[in-house]
Amino acid sequence: MASVPNTPPPVAAENTPDMPVPAPVAAVAADQTNNPLEAEGDDQSDYDSTFGDGEGSSTTSLSSSIMKFREENGRTYHAHREKNYLLPSDEHELDRLDLQHHLFVLTQHGKLFLSPIPKEQQIHRALDVGTGTGIWAIDFADEHPETQVIGVDLSPTQPTMVPPNLSFQIDDLEQDWVFTHKFDFIYSRMLVGSFANWPRFFEQAYENLTPGGWIEVSDICFPGRSDDNSWPPNSALKKWGQGMFDACAKLGRPFDSGVYYKEQMEKAGFENVTEIVSKWPTRGWPKDPKMKEIGMWNKENMLGDLHGISAALFTRGLGWSGEELEVFLTSVRKEWMDPKVHVYFPIYTVYAQKPSA
Repeated sequence: MASVPNTPPPVAAENTPDMPVPAPVAAVAADQTNNPLEAEGDDQSDYDSTFGDGEGSSTTSLSSSIMKFREENGRTYHAHREKNYLLPSDEHELDRLDLQHHLFVLTQHGKLFLSPIPKEQQIHRALDVGTGTGIWAIDFADEHPETQVIGVDLSPTQPTMVPPNLSFQIDDLEQDWVFTHKFDFIYSRMLVGSFANWPRFFEQAYENLTPGGWIEVSDICFPGRSDDNSWPPNSALKKWGQGMFDACAKLGRPFDSGVYYKEQMEKAGFENVTEIVSKWPTRGWPKDPKMKEIGMWNKENMLGDLHGISAALFTRGLGWSGEELEVFLTSVRKEWMDPKVHVYFPIYTVYAQKPSA
């Protein structure tokens, strides 16, 4: 079992305006599990001109059934294996996913991944599970022109103009994997709620890695947390997070799966298993300049499309009507912007290596 870097002590920021401040690039992202977030104050603003005010499987060809989408709750969802993914597939959601990519890179100090893959270890083939818009796979392929990269997703939302060493496939990797070649690196991000059986996912990943190959998975966990217990009485934000968690549980897709990735990877046979926990504040309330910037981006990421994130879970999983949900989300948005409420969501990143022999 590998260890993570020592957690840095909390740093109190100066009394400065609520603006994003560039942070120095570090070698790796430090684990923040035992590093409480300190709020700057209860009267700060999140405003910045950078941000707006918004709120049995086999690889499948792009057939007409794959290209079908359907309308639900005023949003567009993909129709292929529609119960396996609970977020929209429309332009608004795709823009959010690209913004979320920036948020991950910011969290990881400019890195696309945290796995300590030695420079001398060649990555001949890499797999991006749940590639979404393909933005991570595109960036990785650009940085590693020697690597053949495959991005897999349920929905055909990827661009056509991509690096020559990148290809996309439409497939459901909850089913049996049927790749004809093994990979040296398997990457997955923000697929919480998308897999009902994570232990099987890790078993299949293990079987599809070359000896010495690496896997890395990053996911948000619900419900949110508060280091200073600043939840208001009858908190709408707390109820929303618990509702997301309960809905996923009812649909058989746990929304705290990241907590168990380390143990599940170890049981699948991986070694050098390392867990790093980061924190995404709801908005720019932390004192720490870097965490403030992450919080401001996360506000755009989550609050910017709170309805799209919530709709399928609350209507399918909890049986709410669209009208009930929208009334409730009004209270959630109001509390989300309350400077006295200091909530964050933990991000679990776990990487591991398949034994070389």
